[in-house]
Amino acid sequence: MNSQFPEYRPRRMRSSEALRRLLCETRFSPNQLIMPYFVREGRKVKEPINAMPGQFRFSPDTLSAAVEPLVRSGVKSILLFGIAEAKDAKAGASASKNGVVQKAIREIKKRFPDLLVMTDVCLCAYTSHGHCGLLNVQNRIDNDATLPVLARMALSHADAGADMISPSDMMDGRIRAIRQMLDQKGFENLPVMSYAAKYSSSFYGPFREAAHSAPGSSKRQISKMITRTGALTTAPKDRKTYQMNPANREEALREIALDIQEGADIVMVKPALAYLDILREAKDMFHFPLAAYMVSGEYAMIKAAAEKGWIDERSAVLESLVSIFRAGANTVITYHAQAAAGWLENN
Repeated sequence: MNSQFPEYRPRRMRSSEALRRLLCETRFSPNQLIMPYFVREGRKVKEPINAMPGQFRFSPDTLSAAVEPLVRSGVKSILLFGIAEAKDAKAGASASKNGVVQKAIREIKKRFPDLLVMTDVCLCAYTSHGHCGLLNVQNRIDNDATLPVLARMALSHADAGADMISPSDMMDGRIRAIRQMLDQKGFENLPVMSYAAKYSSSFYGPFREAAHSAPGSSKRQISKMITRTGALTTAPKDRKTYQMNPANREEALREIALDIQEGADIVMVKPALAYLDILREAKDMFHFPLAAYMVSGEYAMIKAAAEKGWIDERSAVLESLVSIFRAGANTVITYHAQAAAGWLENN
């Protein structure tokens, strides 16, 4: 480009709202947003989540009522997270036909048959120790023993009527295990959205309160076990052995490539805002459907600052979403989905 000031004045094309709209490079609509919901057992339950103002734990019957205004707003997709009452070391309730997510899927699909219902597949809310995988006798994550449990959980969601399966556990090989199970049972057309690059992030804190899924360390939750060497061990108190190191970029691209090879239909980067560089590289490298998760901590920070009057919530949310789509995401999971849809309508 040879033209320089004063011949070329970039501000000319920013001088009116009409011009700014005309040349807007990044656009998104409510159709591209996914709203997450937490579902627990019971009836007529609507519990506020302290760390996530405006968000609730629902029972399957109250969830249907909550979804109605979301559908009216133009958001067409939801993602369900289950909260089990009965927890054990083997996540026995995760694949139950009468599990809370399975009930919620049936309730939602009866009332909103055209709504895209995605389900989280992970064991952390179903295990007594709070980890996303099973533990072996040494209280370490047993990756390979976890895979069939995840596959059965995914199949139970498919049987209940889910439209998409979304594994978030970060076990090696779980996409292949789930894909093979679904294909064998006649669900070869059911898509899988993989949490392909899920980082071990401090921004998950409010979610763990919401889902009652923090890794535990109490004697009630995790018993000490004697290893073959006679040493006492306890389960890890964090998820760093399976979720990714925030410092690693190339590893994320390897993880994404593996999940695509194993049969994922959409790959995800989580969290979103602190990992926009990963989103951009993933889009440029793979040219594959790409999701991003604007996680609980990102939501809670905006809400807290807005309540203090330090930022404008509407502007901060829409700017954040634009940045995620600009980085390459095709869809964004966000607790602000319904509010953002309304702001877009009135923008």
